[in-house]
Amino acid sequence: MLLTRNQFLKILKKKKKSKNRSSLLTSKPHLRGVVSRLRLATPKKPNSARRPVTHVHIYFNNKNRVSHIPGGGHTVRKHSEVLLCGNGVRDLPGVNYTCMRGVYDFLGSFSKNRRRSIYGTKLPAEQKKKLRRKFRIS
Repeated sequence: MLLTRNQFLKILKKKKKSKNRSSLLTSKPHLRGVVSRLRLATPKKPNSARRPVTHVHIYFNNKNRVSHIPGGGHTVRKHSEVLLCGNGVRDLPGVNYTCMRGVYDFLGSFSKNRRRSIYGTKLPAEQKKKLRRKFRIS
């Protein structure tokens, strides 16, 4: 049986479903888990580095996932609790989650002044005083 022109075009127009890379986070923004293993991973071809990565056992549905540790230096050890969020690292294959700094046992990065929310760093005391002075009404 031959297809009509419209039937043929309909087949071509079918959209492919986009793949959800962080599949565990469909209904939740974050997930809590326990670190089961720490290791260093090497990125794909044009890049070269040694990126810290953890294997996390997730409480919610009893699964293990690989997640990236952002920033330089960390306090994560085996059996420490971490909070996972979606976006992973593009040049590390299979790493689709990131650990959030400054939550549970994962301390924030020290000596970070810019993009502090990513690295879980609090505002220094001197800068807090300047802010208060700036918005003071006299």
